[in-house]
Amino acid sequence: MRPASLLRRAAAIVALTLLTGACADEAALHGLVRDQPLEVGGFALPDVTNPSLRAGGIVDGGRLLMRAASPDRLLLVYFGFLNCPDVCPTTLADLRSALTLLDEAQRGRVDLAFITVDPDRDGPEELAAYLRHFAPQHHAVRAPAAELAPVMDAFLASSTVEVQEDGTVDVAHTAVLYAVDTDGRVVVEWPFGTSATMLAEDLAILLADAAAGA
Repeated sequence: MRPASLLRRAAAIVALTLLTGACADEAALHGLVRDQPLEVGGFALPDVTNPSLRAGGIVDGGRLLMRAASPDRLLLVYFGFLNCPDVCPTTLADLRSALTLLDEAQRGRVDLAFITVDPDRDGPEELAAYLRHFAPQHHAVRAPAAELAPVMDAFLASSTVEVQEDGTVDVAHTAVLYAVDTDGRVVVEWPFGTSATMLAEDLAILLADAAAGA
């Protein structure tokens, strides 16, 4: 099976799993909401972004904590890789479009963390050049596979990197965009294919709720 097919199948499986456990909040949000949110705030990974380009997330000792920087902010987390032919750039382009539908104050409260699942090929400079196309203020996160694994487990995400006999590298990964609050809880999960308009509407709701509770 080709990597793109694996990605779409993974997204479908995640969507079906989440739908069975969705709560009433799903009526107001396009994304998927769990009855028991994933707890990811206890994890941190190396942030290799140029400090002048970092978003407002919590970076401690060069490591990005998997939680929003303050109660009125959101941290969006995405696992992907630079050579992804379609799913990653499509998701990030949809997010870029969604952010343009928000007002300036709202955009300033959304931080993006892109976590590469292919750290052997995705270097810091390449990650920075890539992410500039989608989020001028961002977190490029790069960690060895052994360090990345427990973080992905916490998000119930997965990835595989396989080198074929001809040298071709096949990468597959969970195609979900996660919204994390200040307590390190995943409040919404958007599977691949969620439109920019839907993302923007959900972000506006989440940011309003965050501001009200701050």
